[in-house]
Parts: sequence; structure tokens; C-alpha cells
Amino acid sequence: MKIEHIAVYVSDPEGARAFFEQYFSAKAGSLYRNPRTGFTSYFLTFGDGARLELMQKPGVAAIDNAMPHTGYIHMAFSVGSREAVDDLTRRLRDDGFHVVSGPRTTGDGYYESCVAGFENLLIEITV
Repeated sequence: MKIEHIAVYVSDPEGARAFFEQYFSAKAGSLYRNPRTGFTSYFLTFGDGARLELMQKPGVAAIDNAMPHTGYIHMAFSVGSREAVDDLTRRLRDDGFHVVSGPRTTGDGYYESCVAGFENLLIEITV
């Protein structure tokens, strides 16, 4: 069994799509629109086949990712090496995204950083 895809609501699907294309080499499918409900959706595919659905719908409330809460916390991307973790973290920081932690080796042995990406989606970058 595998996870088929993960979905997140965003306020700006075009901006979110561009973010994941630019920093994580995502390939976007065509935009789906439901004119009756106002729902829109992009499916993004990553190199290993993992997929992320970016959704928007009128009336969906934002949450404050800075505060601990139940539910979605972060998505993690393996970039293949410590150097790639460092490079992508530096690139995101230099482009104005907030680095929440790292790069560092965690107590359980992962080398990672955590970045508040587009619309403050928390993204873990690991080997």
C-alpha cells in the first residue's frame, strides 16, 4: 500500500504551484475548476511519483501554522544528500522564506531543516 496523494488548501493555487515547481521540481497537471462550487485544484507530481494536490475553495479558513495544533503539520522532501539539504535551505532563506530549524541532525538521526514555505506551509527538507 502507498499514499496516493496528500492535499492541502491554499489561498493562491497559482503561487503555490509556482513555489513547488521552482524549489521542488514539481510537474503540474492542468487546473481543475468546478464552476458551481468555486473549487479549484492542481495535482503536482514529483520525481519519484509522489503527488500533492493544491486546492482552493471559497470560505475555507486559514489556520496559524506557527501555533501547535492537531492535523496537518508538515510535508517532508528527501533531496538526497546533506549538501542538497544545505543548498535548498540556503536558497529558500535567501529568497525570503523563514527557516524554522536547521539544517541539523535530529535526536533520531535525521539531517534536516524545516522551512515555512509558500503560505507558511511547513516543509521538512531531509537527506
